[in-house]
Parts: sequence; C-alpha cells; structure tokens
Amino acid sequence: MSPRPPDSPIHFAIVLAAGASTRMGTCKASLPWLNGTTLLSYQVEQLLQAGVTPIVVLGPHNQQQPGARSSQIAINPHPEAGKVSSIHTGLRYVPPTWHSLMVVAVDQPRPYWIYQSLLQSHNSGTAPITAPMYQGRIGHPLVFSAIARSLLEGLQEETLGLRQVIRAFNQQIQRVEFHTPDVLLDLNTPKQYHAVLLAWQRTSLAPPTS
Repeated sequence: MSPRPPDSPIHFAIVLAAGASTRMGTCKASLPWLNGTTLLSYQVEQLLQAGVTPIVVLGPHNQQQPGARSSQIAINPHPEAGKVSSIHTGLRYVPPTWHSLMVVAVDQPRPYWIYQSLLQSHNSGTAPITAPMYQGRIGHPLVFSAIARSLLEGLQEETLGLRQVIRAFNQQIQRVEFHTPDVLLDLNTPKQYHAVLLAWQRTSLAPPTS
C-alpha cells in the first residue's frame, strides 16, 4: 500500500439526511437556516470549516438537494429501513485511510467550533468513541476512531443502532464537557425548529471565551 498523501483528508462525517421528516412535515434538509442557508448546507459548511470531509446520505425523494454540492453524495435507496441503513450507505464512501469519523444528523445543527473541539479531544486521546456532554447528558455527534469501523458496520436498527453503542461501550467513551446545550439539539418538530432558529438568530455562535 502506498503512503497516504500529506494533504489527503483523514477526518470524515456521514451526514444523515435521507429521512422522510414525517414529524416535521417537510424535508428537513431544505429548511431555511442562518444567513440564507438551508439546514443541510449549514451543516456542510460548518463541517468543512472544521476540517471535516462531509459525505451526505440522501434518499430518492431529496437527492437533488442543492446544499449538498460541496460534499460527496451517497444515495440510500431504502431510507425507510432507518438511520442504520444510511450509516451503512455512507460507510461505503469513506476511504480506508480515515482517522476519525463523525455521524451527524441533518436535524442536529452544530457550529464549526463544536466539531473542532470534539476532534481535538478525540485526536489527543485513545478512546474508540468520543461524545459531547452537557450537564451529565451525552449529546451528538459521536466521533469514532478507525478501530471502531467494525462496530459501525455491525449496527442494526433492531438493536437501537447508535443508542445501543452508547450503552454497550459506555465505559470506553471519552466525554467532552461543553457549556452550551447546543450539543443536545435535535429538531424533530416545527415548534422545535422555529424556537431554535429564533434563538440562534439572536445569539452569536462564536466560541465561548471561557
């Protein structure tokens, strides 16, 4: 095997955006977000700014999403099978030279500095999984080391997917404490979406000073 070129990407994210968004009532990926972006394009921009290469998993119903132009696109032909099927679809597009891999949901927006902080903590340790924490609660995204690839490949929807991973490997997870509840955000309903969007529009997303 030839050595990895110095400038080749090693940090990747599988962005899960293939769901039907039944509770939201409209495609989450195309929801308006900050500064004229969509929720999906915001996620892609923030990941790229953090030095992460996004692999966006879309479904047949939203495969023309313009916000995914700056990333590699993977199509899950059967998104109704659940998030695990989208993770498996995305994994097929991650090169074997990857060092760390985030699993990012399109309805869990995070500013770039959260991704950066997680990567820095992950890279400075030896844990197979790194997770953000806020007031004792594990948030998202999870960051996986390459040694955990078989763990991701073995995920099953029937055994709760990533939730089962958190339970089974609880003692091996490196927890990174954040002072913002943003690491817990999950936009499932119109009410949640509008409340968070309004709050973010009013608040600077610059990294905290302490």
